[in-house]
Amino acid sequence: MTKRAVFSLSILLVFLFHVINTLAQPTAAPVQSTAAPNPPAKAPAKPATPPTSAATPPASPAKPPIQSAKAPAQSVQVPVQKGSIDVTKILAKARGYSVFIRLFKSTGLAAQLYAQLNNSNNGFTIFAPTDTAFSNLKPGTINSLSDLQKTQLIQFHILNSVIGLSNFQTLSNPVPTEAGDTSAGEFPLNVTTAGNQVNISTGLVNTTMGGTIYLDNKLAIYRVDSVLLPLDIFSPKPKKAAAPKPALSDSNTTTTAAESPSGAAAAAAATASSTTDTDAAKANASGAVSLSTNKMLLPIGIAMVAFLMGKGT
Repeated sequence: MTKRAVFSLSILLVFLFHVINTLAQPTAAPVQSTAAPNPPAKAPAKPATPPTSAATPPASPAKPPIQSAKAPAQSVQVPVQKGSIDVTKILAKARGYSVFIRLFKSTGLAAQLYAQLNNSNNGFTIFAPTDTAFSNLKPGTINSLSDLQKTQLIQFHILNSVIGLSNFQTLSNPVPTEAGDTSAGEFPLNVTTAGNQVNISTGLVNTTMGGTIYLDNKLAIYRVDSVLLPLDIFSPKPKKAAAPKPALSDSNTTTTAAESPSGAAAAAAATASSTTDTDAAKANASGAVSLSTNKMLLPIGIAMVAFLMGKGT
């Protein structure tokens, strides 16, 4: 009995020792898979790079075109006309230019430009003021002008060549117009550009060119928001009165007359006349002396003849 009890106790102690050692050990971490993921069956193919030689550098990426900043890129309001070119019809389609159209017709310039645009190679550029531009003038400004001044006013808005948007910076000031003389105080027109802006100056009005109404190879029409007033009509130069001529003395008159060709001739004629009169006077005097001498000698001669005849008898 005692041996069995000792044997059973020994087995129990061994079991307890084993259980205690097992519980004392840390729990093992889960094992992670070390296998790398399989690559895709086919990788996307890269575009083949062409071989570059040492002499030829690699091509740079194309750059977008750079537009010029000097001229405004504006859309055309009225499309290019088919057939004959009529300025009045173009402006009527654009609308808002009734006053300019009326003056353009009444001055006869509409018919003249129509003939030149359709029967010759001449080209023109027109700055067309809007109806608002005319309404901003003082009341009676246009009605107070003569027919000639109205014609010159419309001509002042017309250039005798086609000027595209990119060509305004090439103009030389003052720019000639159909009105004529570009000298100071007459009809000078100055055009300058600043970035995308075209500026127009007359000496009385400074304005900026607006949108493009019409443009082809023979005609360009641009909107302006102010009427271009020329100096010759709206601020004419005062005419200088002729200075009075100074009074001349007798000596100055004689000297001046002698110095001028006509004066010299007159002086020569006067001298000749004086000389002739002097000679005539001398001749008359000598004649008178001779006549008186003859009258004295005649009785003496008669007396001597009578004396000799009496002595002979």
